[in-house]
Amino acid sequence: RTPPLHGTFRSEEAMAGVEEDGAAVPEFKSLVQMDPYLKPYVKDFKRRYELFQKHLLLLEEAEGGLDQFTRSYNSFGVQRLPDNSLFFREWAPAAEALFLTGDFNGWDKFSHPYAKKEFGKWELTIPPRNDKSPAVAHGSKLKVVVHTKDGERLYQEKAVIYDWVHWDPPHHYQVIHPRPKKPSSLRIYEAHVGIASPEGKIASYTNFTTNVLPRIKELGYNCIQLMAIMEHAYYASFGYQITSFFAASSRYGTPEELKELIDVAHSLGIMVLLDVVHSHASNNTEDGLNHFDGSDSCFFHAPPRGEHSLWDSRLFNYSSWEVQRFLLSNLRWWMEEYGFDGFRFDGVTSMLYHHHGIGTGFSGGYSEYFGLQVDEDSLVYLMLANHILHDLYPDCITVAEDVSGMPALCRGLEEGGLGFDYRLAMAIPDKWIQILKERKDEDWDMGNIVFTLTNRRYGEKCIAYAESHDQALVGDKTLAFWLMDKEMYTSMSSLIPMNSIIDRGIQLHKMIRLITHSLGGEGYLNFIGNEFGHPEWLDFPRAGNNESYHYARRQFNLVESDQLRYSQLYRFDRDMNWTEDKYGWLAAPPAFVSAKHQEDKVIVFDRARVVFVLNFHPSKSYQDYRVAVEVPGKYKIKLDSDLGIYGGHGRLDHNTDFFSEPQPYNGRSGSGLTPEHYCVHLYNDK
Repeated sequence: RTPPLHGTFRSEEAMAGVEEDGAAVPEFKSLVQMDPYLKPYVKDFKRRYELFQKHLLLLEEAEGGLDQFTRSYNSFGVQRLPDNSLFFREWAPAAEALFLTGDFNGWDKFSHPYAKKEFGKWELTIPPRNDKSPAVAHGSKLKVVVHTKDGERLYQEKAVIYDWVHWDPPHHYQVIHPRPKKPSSLRIYEAHVGIASPEGKIASYTNFTTNVLPRIKELGYNCIQLMAIMEHAYYASFGYQITSFFAASSRYGTPEELKELIDVAHSLGIMVLLDVVHSHASNNTEDGLNHFDGSDSCFFHAPPRGEHSLWDSRLFNYSSWEVQRFLLSNLRWWMEEYGFDGFRFDGVTSMLYHHHGIGTGFSGGYSEYFGLQVDEDSLVYLMLANHILHDLYPDCITVAEDVSGMPALCRGLEEGGLGFDYRLAMAIPDKWIQILKERKDEDWDMGNIVFTLTNRRYGEKCIAYAESHDQALVGDKTLAFWLMDKEMYTSMSSLIPMNSIIDRGIQLHKMIRLITHSLGGEGYLNFIGNEFGHPEWLDFPRAGNNESYHYARRQFNLVESDQLRYSQLYRFDRDMNWTEDKYGWLAAPPAFVSAKHQEDKVIVFDRARVVFVLNFHPSKSYQDYRVAVEVPGKYKIKLDSDLGIYGGHGRLDHNTDFFSEPQPYNGRSGSGLTPEHYCVHLYNDK
């Protein structure tokens, strides 16, 4: 049984001496010690924390406590009672009347009315049949008919893409394997079930379980981030226009098959995160939440505040009691019903600010993160979500997609933070695309690359990535495509010598990933297929491409042949992850960069007793190149992107030992000489 939630952080002891400084946040002092620039905003942190405390206390006191409140999915929607009666409950405060219709009553629109209750709730109980079986059978189609106060009936006869199907199978999937523990080094494989096959169709949960999970394990990833699982009517929305928050997308298969996918991932020691979209909702009315009770608000703010002008979607009213019930229960439901291990919260920037980031360039000035432009209702909702998730599930992982750089986003609630575990380092992929689009190789700025990879808030964990799904979408190009373009179609055979374009592309593809993986954060993310340089962009079937699935797939078959160089990139990605697994640089403190030599185009840094030496020069190699080391002793090559199996030229002797010398260099107490190299990764073998 889940233990009860802890209701509050504040206590007489914790607050002693802190109120005198004007901060009602228990550990705000430690946050200010970490970042003194936050001190002028003590009142903002105090107000946010007090709002969080107020909401937390109200939720704890109401309806039997937080545990029951966040399990409201057990009392809303449809519930089968012990005698096989069916109990239905909806929240539709502006409705005039509600009716249930479906297969079970021949689609009669008036035979089963809901009774109106207090606080905008509507309830209906349907007794079992004479044979004691439920009146609505498993697999039946249902629909709620809403009569509005304006005399409108919200029920259309035309077909919609997805129906409400009553799911109550005689045999539910039985979970076998426990959740894995939270890893110290997080290596995420971002994936979309529907495209996870070489075939031109929507792939299934079962295909992912059988064919993709073993690849993810082999590649050394310990976490999967599943996209487009929450039900969405439009496939090409990439799962970001949600129409049903309490439904796993049926286009890939059944709920039981998704549960099996997650259970099998757990058996492999792999955590599974859900890409959760609580930042907005589809504006569909027939199969979504929009105008659910006939009003232009209900779950959302009334326009214009409740509309996102760029996304053409609706924005939640996070201060609403029932919206908090709906969203917090939704998080709990995905954790309990399907066994997810956490969430990547989409669109956090849009949630944090009234301007939603539209037309706003974040310069890093602290005044941008405080004041009237901040939507404290949604900010407090995120604090509540993180508190509840981490209190109930200590190994839960939450990741924020925020481009603004909000301070303390990934600090504890007791410090005044929002409680996320990680934030996405969104500037890194943008930098790589910018460099490849705008710079010649000889003009790459080593200092600027290092700055982008290391420019993150101290004490807040970042997930670094060279490219994600955003860079794979049609209209942009993957890194492999920027590097090699049409040559990928004709020159990727390993049976012929590499031309200059393929040679450059393969070497830089590996080096960009290695430096991002090792220098850019405390976690790493890769989008499905990009690990082997997937040759094409991603484009879902739509009217603009004649509903083609040609680009809505991942060609894993390209990796199967040693005659194609895709397998070489695949091997490097695999060995890079497993090398990190052995030496743990993601879990180590940030790297010490000892060299970013612009003329030589060489970057040297050490992290977790590992020395990384990367030569980005387009034409020069260096012999006996001095690099700084802090730990004295013998060093050996442990990962070399120039190996032949990775598409390299095999120019290094791996049997050579390298010994440090007590000669201070570039800020380190010792140094040593490397062999001729293109990209070398050295490990202290002491």
